[in-house]
Amino acid sequence: MKIFVAGATGVLGRELVPLLVARGHEVVGMTRNESKQDLVRGLGARPVLADALDADSVAQAVASAEPEVIVHQLTAFSEPMGIRDARRPDRAAAFRLTNRLRTEATDHLVAAGRAVGAGRVVGQSFGAFRFAHSGGQVLTEADPVVVEDAPEALRAVQAAYLYLEEAVTSIEWGEGIALRYGAFYGPGTSISLTPDAVMANPIRKRRFPIIGDGGGITSYLHVEDAAAATVAAIEHGSAGVYNVVDDEPAPLREWLPALAEALDAEPPRRVPRWLGRLLAGEATTAMMTEASGASNAKAKRELGWAPRYASWRSGFADGLG
Repeated sequence: MKIFVAGATGVLGRELVPLLVARGHEVVGMTRNESKQDLVRGLGARPVLADALDADSVAQAVASAEPEVIVHQLTAFSEPMGIRDARRPDRAAAFRLTNRLRTEATDHLVAAGRAVGAGRVVGQSFGAFRFAHSGGQVLTEADPVVVEDAPEALRAVQAAYLYLEEAVTSIEWGEGIALRYGAFYGPGTSISLTPDAVMANPIRKRRFPIIGDGGGITSYLHVEDAAAATVAAIEHGSAGVYNVVDDEPAPLREWLPALAEALDAEPPRRVPRWLGRLLAGEATTAMMTEASGASNAKAKRELGWAPRYASWRSGFADGLG
């Protein structure tokens, strides 16, 4: 198939594009930076320049490619983030731009896909953790996502990925698929053995504590498993939303010490919830103490996919490098 990948040079794009090429697909990779065109070529795709937030630019890029499938993997999380961003993600530049990519850029890609008669759109959503006042600690795609259940600083973020899901899955001219990926780890991600990995550094310096009881659940996913699931969705997925996560949603108090060990760091400190709110903000504290994880049963059943790293336990031990 002819496949148009927006976000081809991102963390997931760099894993996804070579997989698609190896399976015989013709891939066009969109980037807004001229300097990254050689990277796209190196991945095996044909580069095309476009600004995702410019409707005409996107329309021209998609029209030139005439794809059968459009894959939306655009985020701005390659930009550096600090402690202040964790405290108020609604004010952080990377989150604000990502929200626009999940709303405005989604509209542009969907409109361009419709204009060229693409038969499938696959978009990147988020499923590492959820906030829900009902439904338990592990949620399925059938459990409703209520924006107001999230801490105030995360509501705009959650509203943006819900916008993407609705825009993609409601198309009437093809198959629209939204993939709720777990928290990425592995080469090129914020959790890796790379010296400047954003999340790994605070853990090594013991600046990433367990807050309160550490009962907040996270669903993880190795970046290579994310790419494999995306290929399955592109090739034979049915319209809808899928949780693409590993088999073992786990509380912070379990996965953080294991991650610290994998990074050759000392065990994390523990701080009471009141101090966590003061130091890290309400959003981070809620994530560490209240969040729910996700079930991957639907993705395994309907996409015929299973993660190579079924658990973050083996992934952290063997898959960070």
